[in-house]
Amino acid sequence: MGGFSVQRAHLQHVEGISKVCTDGYRSTYKESHSKEYIDRINNEFYNFDRISKEITEPGDGWDGWFVALENNEVVGAIGGGMFDQNKGEIYVLYLDPNRRDEGIGTLLLDAFTKVQKEKGATEQWVSVAKGNQKGIPFYEARGFVFHNEQDSFANNHDEQFISNRYRRKV
Repeated sequence: MGGFSVQRAHLQHVEGISKVCTDGYRSTYKESHSKEYIDRINNEFYNFDRISKEITEPGDGWDGWFVALENNEVVGAIGGGMFDQNKGEIYVLYLDPNRRDEGIGTLLLDAFTKVQKEKGATEQWVSVAKGNQKGIPFYEARGFVFHNEQDSFANNHDEQFISNRYRRKV
């Protein structure tokens, strides 16, 4: 699986995390979501200041960012946290869109799952946009099972995007 390493993110990775997440989000949702929606999400969640703070001041329910590196370049990022004593959540997992199918996502998921299991997780959850044919097959292939639908977290009052909730035992 290439010369990748996975580690907890540091401040020198912020730009790489921001780029991987914004490019990955744009690539994933360009066909199903408006440019305005994509730009709003990218500006809110994947900006330099927010990622920097999430690295230096992880809080309750946030285990921080982890990155996949190749030659010190960020090629993927994952983040999440524990939302219950034994339940972990993956809030974000994106790769450089040109680097799919190289095993990077699996390396990130495996490393992050290990962190959550060490914190007591016996279940892991993820929300994936309904119709996301990049994310859904990835998670299902790794044992996640559909649980329910819900309104997407970032919907505005006039938006009706749906997220599929998946879970697996870990």
